[in-house]
Amino acid sequence: MKSIAVAIDGPSGAGKSTIARAAAGRLGFVYVDTGAMYRTIGLAVCRAGVQLGDTAGILPVLPGIEVNLSYEDGVQHVLLNGEDVSDLIRTPEMSKYASFVSAVPEVRAFLLDTQRDMAKKCSVIMDGRDIGTVILPDAEVKIFLTASPEARARRRYLELQQKGENVTLDEVLADMIQRDRDDTTRAEAPLRQAEDAVLVDTSELTLEESMDAVEAVIRRVLEGQV
Repeated sequence: MKSIAVAIDGPSGAGKSTIARAAAGRLGFVYVDTGAMYRTIGLAVCRAGVQLGDTAGILPVLPGIEVNLSYEDGVQHVLLNGEDVSDLIRTPEMSKYASFVSAVPEVRAFLLDTQRDMAKKCSVIMDGRDIGTVILPDAEVKIFLTASPEARARRRYLELQQKGENVTLDEVLADMIQRDRDDTTRAEAPLRQAEDAVLVDTSELTLEESMDAVEAVIRRVLEGQV
């Protein structure tokens, strides 16, 4: 059976990872969290003492980085040189580092082959910023998942509070707006909706409603191709 690729793009905090993971589980596809891969490289770069904005400092670090995704009991684990860093990469600081490293062509090239190879081996749902436009331009299904900055900030704020992070809603919103600006204006593979992507706005939807909406789009597109 031919493998199927589903590309889900969208801004930070739109719920891509949670929704893509749920859709993959419902459809029996493999979920690939590309954002986690960039966060992991960001963590390695941060640990190496590279400051935000020091693009040249990233390059010597790359050869010593190995990023892997593993699945145990349906839960994805992100490994940096064998260390499980799944929790360490989900902080505001790593969000900034992810945005920083993802704008570097050498970093994107470093991960490109790995990501495309995953899509060749099995049916995947892959989420990120440029999956449908750059990584998997021939994906059978493309979705652009978004929500207002305010809605995304509220969700991220509650998530960080549950983790014990000491942040304010205004700080999270400011970071979200800055991340959007960085992602949409970067020279290398900027965030944008692919021409053939289906727009799904979750601003007024619950998480369950968002999952249902994305799954419905995927099923509708795939059924139309049969």
